[in-house]
Amino acid sequence: MVRMKVEIDQGVIECDIQYGNRKKLSIHMDAIGLITVKAPKNLSEEIIINAIKQNGQWIQGRLDEISKLQETPQKRAYEDHGKFLYLGKEYSLHELIKTRDLEEEELKKNLKKFYITSCTKIIGERIKIYQQQLGVKPKAVEIVESDSQWGSCNSSKKITFNYRLAMAPMDVIDYVIVHELCHLIHMNHDRSFWRRVGSIVPDYKKKQEYLARFGHYMTL
Repeated sequence: MVRMKVEIDQGVIECDIQYGNRKKLSIHMDAIGLITVKAPKNLSEEIIINAIKQNGQWIQGRLDEISKLQETPQKRAYEDHGKFLYLGKEYSLHELIKTRDLEEEELKKNLKKFYITSCTKIIGERIKIYQQQLGVKPKAVEIVESDSQWGSCNSSKKITFNYRLAMAPMDVIDYVIVHELCHLIHMNHDRSFWRRVGSIVPDYKKKQEYLARFGHYMTL
């Protein structure tokens, strides 16, 4: 697997090049905008770059669509019956935290604490299951705030999870956990990585689609 950046009129396209026993080149994009170019062995870099450029308009169009899906929605209503997601379902604010006699800033602060505490508990319980199945163990696990990632794994084997995952259904949370744990085995998004993810979460593409479609609702 090779990472490549290609300049087009609309900007720069980043993609993974996957070489294999195939006759034709093909370009694929998943629900979150990850681009994979599957190419025949020994195909020149020049041909690959030209193929990406020729499809540049289509690629950028799809990336723009995904970006729009991830835009921040209208401001939340911090009142008793304001709606917020928890484990994939909508709840009124007063069902998640105490709201009586509290101003908006205090409500927002307390709701964030609720999600961080819930996410820490959920991740702590669920990650043990998949660590055992995959035969791996991260050196550290941290719950963080992020506007761009649901999870990450670095070369030091430290895994982080976005506290907003507590707003997602449990099976989607499980997918993100498995995704990051699999990076302890395969740091790149190569074929072996996705095969390992799929061995635990066969319908992982549906989980990606959920995050792409509804991720922008999972906000404070």
